[in-house]
Amino acid sequence: MNKKTILPKQQSLPHRQKIVVFTGAGISKESGMETFRDLDGLWKRYDPAQIATPEGFAADTEFVLNFYNEMRKMLIDIEPNHAHKIVAALEEWHDVTVITQNIDDLHERAGSSHVIHVHGELTKVTSSYDYLNPRYIQPYPLDKAIKVGDKALDGSQLRPYIVWFGESLPDLGACVQRMQQADYLLIIGTSLTVMPAAGLINYAPFNIPKFCIDPNKLMLPSNIEHIKEPATRGIDIFIKRLQALQQK
Repeated sequence: MNKKTILPKQQSLPHRQKIVVFTGAGISKESGMETFRDLDGLWKRYDPAQIATPEGFAADTEFVLNFYNEMRKMLIDIEPNHAHKIVAALEEWHDVTVITQNIDDLHERAGSSHVIHVHGELTKVTSSYDYLNPRYIQPYPLDKAIKVGDKALDGSQLRPYIVWFGESLPDLGACVQRMQQADYLLIIGTSLTVMPAAGLINYAPFNIPKFCIDPNKLMLPSNIEHIKEPATRGIDIFIKRLQALQQK
């Protein structure tokens, strides 16, 4: 993707300003990715305790693996949308960090080069015993099923690299640091209710410009401007706001 063909030329700034983009399911929903928490989401059809906990995995490993294998296959045919591409294109002019709650790889496929996943990644596998150990986290082809009996590098049952309920998140130190250094904060497609990840936005400096793109009614702090649109429309409004701020 040629990022230069997407964004209009922006005002030259004395330094590359830091933009942190915090994304949730809403940005990928427009690409066709199923969400977990919407009214028609996966949690309405599946019991989270059965498919998204270590206990559920231990009780019926094959069922849980099949669920994630289907999600992984679905991801093969899903493409990044306009919002993903604009976020990636911002890197031409700014220092951009994407912190995402999503387990897909659509930001990476759109061209974003600095993406931090706080809930894991469908494109990777890990150990059942030591799931956060970088030694055991490996890329894994989306079209290759994870089966009962497949072994991780430590000899344990291979599992998707997904952080389940009741499990610890990866080290969020890098996320906190990027939030603290941000010149702008852009939130896309999240209700900011999934803790502790949603609490990361509280580390951003209070008086920096902050925007949230989401079509739903949200309870947001007064210092966050709510762009009440889907991601693919709201991102263009954000770009206009950003350009206006930089011309002041």
